[in-house]
Formats: sequence, C-alpha cells, structure tokens
Amino acid sequence: MTTKILQDAMRRVEAWPEAAQLELAELALELDAGFSGEVYRATPEELAGIERGLKDAREGRFATDEQVKAAFDKFRRA
Repeated sequence: MTTKILQDAMRRVEAWPEAAQLELAELALELDAGFSGEVYRATPEELAGIERGLKDAREGRFATDEQVKAAFDKFRRA
C-alpha cells in the first residue's frame, strides 16, 4: 500500500463515528502486535464466543448457504 492510499484512508476515518474509529484503532493494534511477535490474548468475551461456536459445530448447527450469502451481501453493501 502506498503512503498516499493510507493517508487518504486516515482522512476518511476522521469523519467516522468515534466508536468506529476506536474499533479500527483496536484492529490496527492487534495487527501490529502480530508483526512484533507478541502473543495475542483473547478477551473473556471472545473466548465465550469461541466456545459457543465450537459447541454449535459439535451439535451440527451451521448456517445455510442462503444465510451465509445474505450475511456477505449485507456487509458488502455497508
């Protein structure tokens, strides 16, 4: 990525709601930690979500193809 593209993206981010800016900053810090070799520590909420997902998988509960398509369509529009 060029510096110009990154600078343009950051200018746009300044107009985002504060919560969205915070989410982006947290994501950037997580990515940075991965590059520095730091070990990621999941939050209790993330661990609970992982456990729920694993339980659902063990019980054979998966999204249908239509549900997956609807989710991707929703986020592509955003």
